[in-house]
Amino acid sequence: MRKFFERLRAAFFFIVILAAMGMCAVDLMKIQVVDGAEYLEKAKTTRQASQIITSPRGEIVDINGNEIVSNKTGFNVVIEKAFFPSDSAGINRIILGIANILKEDGVAWIDTLPITQNRPYSYLEARDSDAIKLRKNIELQHYATAEDCLIELYKRYGIDESLGDEEKRIIAGVRYEMFLRSFSLSNRYTFAEDIPMDTVVRLKEAAYTLDGMDIVEEAIRVYTAGDVAPHLIGTVGAINAEEYSENKANGYALNDVIGKSGIEKAMESKLRGTKGTRTLELLNGAVVSDMVTEEAVPGNTIKLTLDMNYQRKVQEILENHILWLNNQTSYNKKGENANAGAIVVLDVKTGALLAAATAPTYDINDYLTDYASVINRENTPLVNRATNGLYRPGSTFKTVTATAALNEGFVNKSSMIFCGQKYTYWDDYKPNCTGWHGSINVVTAIEKSCNIFFYEVGRLMGPYMIESYANQYGLGNDCYLETGGAKGKIATPETMQQVNQEWQAGLVVQVAIGQSETAVTPLQMAVQASTIANKGVRYQPHLVDSVYTYNMEDVVSVIEPEIMLTIPDKTGETFDLVTQGMKQAAAFAQYGYPTQKDYYTPYLLTDLPEAAAIKTGTPQVTSAEDTSSAFIGFYPADDPEIAFSGMVEHGEYSKFMIRQLIEAYYNKNYSVPKPVIARTEEAMAGLAD
Repeated sequence: MRKFFERLRAAFFFIVILAAMGMCAVDLMKIQVVDGAEYLEKAKTTRQASQIITSPRGEIVDINGNEIVSNKTGFNVVIEKAFFPSDSAGINRIILGIANILKEDGVAWIDTLPITQNRPYSYLEARDSDAIKLRKNIELQHYATAEDCLIELYKRYGIDESLGDEEKRIIAGVRYEMFLRSFSLSNRYTFAEDIPMDTVVRLKEAAYTLDGMDIVEEAIRVYTAGDVAPHLIGTVGAINAEEYSENKANGYALNDVIGKSGIEKAMESKLRGTKGTRTLELLNGAVVSDMVTEEAVPGNTIKLTLDMNYQRKVQEILENHILWLNNQTSYNKKGENANAGAIVVLDVKTGALLAAATAPTYDINDYLTDYASVINRENTPLVNRATNGLYRPGSTFKTVTATAALNEGFVNKSSMIFCGQKYTYWDDYKPNCTGWHGSINVVTAIEKSCNIFFYEVGRLMGPYMIESYANQYGLGNDCYLETGGAKGKIATPETMQQVNQEWQAGLVVQVAIGQSETAVTPLQMAVQASTIANKGVRYQPHLVDSVYTYNMEDVVSVIEPEIMLTIPDKTGETFDLVTQGMKQAAAFAQYGYPTQKDYYTPYLLTDLPEAAAIKTGTPQVTSAEDTSSAFIGFYPADDPEIAFSGMVEHGEYSKFMIRQLIEAYYNKNYSVPKPVIARTEEAMAGLAD
């Protein structure tokens, strides 16, 4: 009986299972046969895909709305990993095939490998950090040569040794660039940008032999005025792996473009815009409809404080002066080695940057199309000397020392110090003055640039008080310009220790006149001049005036002047006395003999509509014989509007540029006298700062 019930139970479960299977079979038949057409139709009509809509990058314009950077539609050469060969030989063949077509048409492709294009191979100038990164990426020691790096790249990427040097270098440069940009299935590689239509046609004709290559239409950055402050404007480029890691949380993709330097980088969040989305509906792989589900929002347009024409004119003034120095035939010929310099002009009342010239300079368009040529030019044109060049300020620093001495009570307007041309405080150290000035007060000491006066007050105050006032003026500190800049340093015992030099008691007198290890930027010097003009109020310099919507119909934000610090006027006349000294320096007979006045009219400051205030300097570079030339100042002296600074490396007479930059600003016709190439010995006598 027990066995009977067990068999009955088993049969029952079997019947249940058969019934369930039958029901499933019926349902399956219904799905496949009865409802199959319906479900198939649904499958056909519900397949969707999404595409990213790129947004135009915001433009960059000058204070008058003139375009400096804009956009255009262009053609880029890209490589898609999914259709690209996987073997080294195939990859290298296609890279060389694309490059040969581009080379034949004179079209440059992207190659940032920090090694020269031709033998003898060497690292590119001003690319030290990139060279270090290269050696690290390919696991070579720090002493590896450029040749060593290329050999390793050839080996790593399977580059055929039978190829010519030029061909191997081309492949190595592109393969390394692919590595830097994390070329992958999800991240296509941009080979070349903004190629001409004739080249587009040639590449498309050859496409059947160039697996993975495609031509895409994209927005191309256009540097309409590539010669206008290129260091400050900066560039954009494909995002690299490091940048992507830092920015992916903000919606960046591996094939995005990002600001690399200058305003392009500093204002990236405003310029980039917001991507949109398009939803595609497909039937059998074909697009039957598309709909924008999220509109792309163009980036904001950035209005700068620069006047494009004034910027160009100040650049011309600087370059003309260096050209004149290189060709003048004066008795000392100290200017024949002049090779670089900078000028900065600020709005006294706001801190707005009105001009920032640096020489030598370059055109961004040249940089983008022929990087190697620009990087290999003499005197490192990629260095922005206006914001990053570090120089001894020389006698322009005496205004700082004078401020400290007056404010802290070491001298007053009536205090007299005797100058007998030699400083005799120490028995074993007797530095000189450039002249014999007798008993003079602080105003005359600024006018005559008397070393002895400032030696004495500098000794009395000590290095730390001098450093304190220098820092208050912004020297040796970050200026917080949007595009950045060097901080510099003020010479102190600690500073000397950092450069493995012993502090000597007599060094304080050199600090007081802007020598020793003090190093500042022309931008900091202009801020110093502006602070004097504002009677101690120091504004933060800024390059951005305002932010607009893409079409400039609406204002998004306006940059308001920001006071960084106010130096208290403890005497009530400190800055008036410093200004008076600078006014007298401008009126001082420093441009030759009175009989030569007509000859020097282009450079005189005494017959301007209003008085100017200036201080000049001849900071030593390597020795007393190797000096640069510097100036600071503001105009008009009694109601200042602009403040300025200038520096000429290994040259003289930088003050000759002051009248020109003032007239150019006020006349707005940007007319600058041609430099006089030759001077007689007599004419040049007495012109030193």
